[in-house]
Amino acid sequence: MFEKIVVAVDGSDPSNRAVELAGDLAGKYGTEVTVVHVREREYSRVGAYEIETPVESEEILDTAVRTLKDVGVSARGEMRHALVGSAAREIIDVAQTEGAGLIVMGTRGLSDWSGLLLGSVAHKVLHLGECPVLVVR
Repeated sequence: MFEKIVVAVDGSDPSNRAVELAGDLAGKYGTEVTVVHVREREYSRVGAYEIETPVESEEILDTAVRTLKDVGVSARGEMRHALVGSAAREIIDVAQTEGAGLIVMGTRGLSDWSGLLLGSVAHKVLHLGECPVLVVR
């Protein structure tokens, strides 16, 4: 059904559930999975700063890839770097580059109103992505 799946991870519980679901789908359909983590940075008056350390970012990505490989799924990780607010574009870019038929990602469970005001990543991917998106709570 899906030749390639992109799963976006951020280390949250919904993200971890998205990895499990992507692994289940990939196992059933013999699909390759690309795990993407976007390492964001913010700019302030005193300069740029990273939201998470390189070690934290690598751990999030490596844990997701290892989880998939442990259940027999062909998986690889891809780290992207972006400004805060640009993660959705990076996820969509990976999906397009990989020729993915599905994006799987978690949501932090924000209400529609909060999501609209805050511009959640899942909300942006749902509206801007060109392939189906499966959002996991």
